[in-house]
Amino acid sequence: MEKHYYNPPQLPNWEKAFSQVVVVKSEEMQTIYLSGQVSVDRENKLIGEGDLKCQATQAFKNLQVALASVGATTMDVVKINIYVKDYRSADAGVVSEAFQSAFPFEKLPASTWLGVQALALEGLLIEIDAIAVVAVHPTIKHT
Repeated sequence: MEKHYYNPPQLPNWEKAFSQVVVVKSEEMQTIYLSGQVSVDRENKLIGEGDLKCQATQAFKNLQVALASVGATTMDVVKINIYVKDYRSADAGVVSEAFQSAFPFEKLPASTWLGVQALALEGLLIEIDAIAVVAVHPTIKHT
């Protein structure tokens, strides 16, 4: 088993605090662990202050960037956790719309949505983490 740690350059560099992506490889598969993605740009500037819809859209985009950095897509996600600050039932439609845009599939990952009192940075309204699994393809050797 191998572990690889990644901090894609398209996302904020928080490597002193955590890795954005950790890939655990075995002979047949790799499991991809994605740290919580929030609504910030690569310079760690908040996008969509006070706007849950905008923040949800950006957080899902960042999740897709994190997946793509290791050759995966949302189709590979098997578990997703969504944390919404001060969650109210009226927020469900907004979050669901952003979720469906990133996951337009019939078979969806297991999912947990939680309302939380606060997130790591002031102004954040949503955070999304995920686990993905992909098959390891044997390397083709050229002679």
